[in-house]
Amino acid sequence: MKRCAWAYNEILIQYHDEIWGKPQHDERMLYKMLILEGLQAGLSWEIILKKEKAYEKALDNFDYIKISQYDQKKYEELLNTPLLIKNKLKMKAIITNAQAFIQIQKEYGSFDQYIWKFTDYQQIQHHYHCSSDVPAFDDLSTKISNDLKKKGFKFVGPTIIYSYLQAIGIYNDHEIDCNFY
Repeated sequence: MKRCAWAYNEILIQYHDEIWGKPQHDERMLYKMLILEGLQAGLSWEIILKKEKAYEKALDNFDYIKISQYDQKKYEELLNTPLLIKNKLKMKAIITNAQAFIQIQKEYGSFDQYIWKFTDYQQIQHHYHCSSDVPAFDDLSTKISNDLKKKGFKFVGPTIIYSYLQAIGIYNDHEIDCNFY
């Protein structure tokens, strides 16, 4: 089986084969991936995947409705939860983004409708020979990043959003010789 070069160990292979680049429309998964991508800023994706189960447990299985109601006590509890990243701004963004996520659902009917409208509900198939050819960001990720920031989201810069678009399958950036291309 040929895979993208970055999928070189068990945890990355599982993510590559089961999630990355596959069109996602489930609201909770769209929120979850946005949070995980924001947490990844400055860290490796492998670190985040290793912490995913801890976040799932600590964040009520990524239930953004519950998360949107977290108070200061819960915020401080999360900061003291083993295995979670102890970055106060990232932790606060999890709550803020849940609130903004719900606002988008109210405005657009769903976050799925909002995010996929940027590509007219179509997956964009890129044609990269190797992962090093993939840009860190592009015009679309910058446009979405700016719009999300206007709507109150945090940790949604153009690079994070480019990775997010890959994660939820709006972009298919599998290498052209990868079996998942």
